Amino acid sequence: MRIIAMTKRVIKEIVRDKRTVALMLLAPILLITLLNFVFTSTSDTKLQIGVDDTVPNEILQAFPSEVKITHFSTKEKMAESILSNKLDASISIDNGVIHVSYENEDPSNTAQVKAILGNVLTTNKIQTLTKAVKQAAETTGKVPSLENYTIENQYIYGSEDSSFFDKIFPVIIGFLVFFFVFLISGVALLRERTTGTLERLLATPIKRSEIVIGYLIGFGVFAVVQTLLIVFYSIYALNLEIVGSIGWVLVINILVALTALSMGVFISTFANTEFQMVQFIPIVVIPQILFSGIISLDTMANWVRIIGYFLPLSYAGNALTAVIVRGEGFNGISMELGVLLLFIVVFTILNIIGLKRYRKV
Repeated sequence: MRIIAMTKRVIKEIVRDKRTVALMLLAPILLITLLNFVFTSTSDTKLQIGVDDTVPNEILQAFPSEVKITHFSTKEKMAESILSNKLDASISIDNGVIHVSYENEDPSNTAQVKAILGNVLTTNKIQTLTKAVKQAAETTGKVPSLENYTIENQYIYGSEDSSFFDKIFPVIIGFLVFFFVFLISGVALLRERTTGTLERLLATPIKRSEIVIGYLIGFGVFAVVQTLLIVFYSIYALNLEIVGSIGWVLVINILVALTALSMGVFISTFANTEFQMVQFIPIVVIPQILFSGIISLDTMANWVRIIGYFLPLSYAGNALTAVIVRGEGFNGISMELGVLLLFIVVFTILNIIGLKRYRKV
């Protein structure tokens, strides 16, 4: 009964503060909408490529229509042509060698040019091979029936309309839940400690474990509402696809919220003011997103990857990606769920032990 009373008290405290409710429920919606617009912008980059007289028309005709082709003099240096015409790249051919110079101010444009150029050369080789086969057939008097081949693309995960936001969407959900619950829960308990409320509460027969569990359940309720709001908004307003079960997404985010809550309460014991609590964000929260899956861990050094094993959001990011993108169930995320539960248990025990220092009776 005392746990229920503590839970009701926490919920009432949160509901009474309208700005806290708005921060937990509306701020994530605003951020996820902004990120969606940023990473799925419909305004594609207009690539500009310069070519000189040595590039044959067969290659030029194979370029996509959205690429702007600029012709420059063969005598003009490639670097000068790029700077004077504001090109992303310039192409020249000499003795069968294709020379490509990239402006490379924006590496993403350089990557696009390389991909387009690779497709163009492949298309040109196929066309050349087709002509050679036809000429050989005409010489022998036997004209083979050449089929018109078309490319049919298939995708294991997602579709041709998938964007970078679809990749980071699962991670963003987990991060937003973790960040806001961590910040608000830590500040809430810190405020109760600095105002003397926690000391008066501990003077009652209520157990330290009941206080911690009451906080977990109270903030867990808002974590459920927050997750449902983010998920359904993303599905119906942003048209994002969730392949797996929404139920598992909810379970993972509840565990993320409880982890953030237990960590926030624990970290708050090291702060004396709300400003000091905010100062822990760069140390505790920011590193989490670096190892959550937005940046591929395969590109990191082995010793750096080890850090991710000690950060809960790395497991949350893997689990949410497995459910939302790959449609996996319990078997695919059981290990991550177990680790998150371990984080919750460890920090809950530390919080129960930590509250002992504030009990004066």
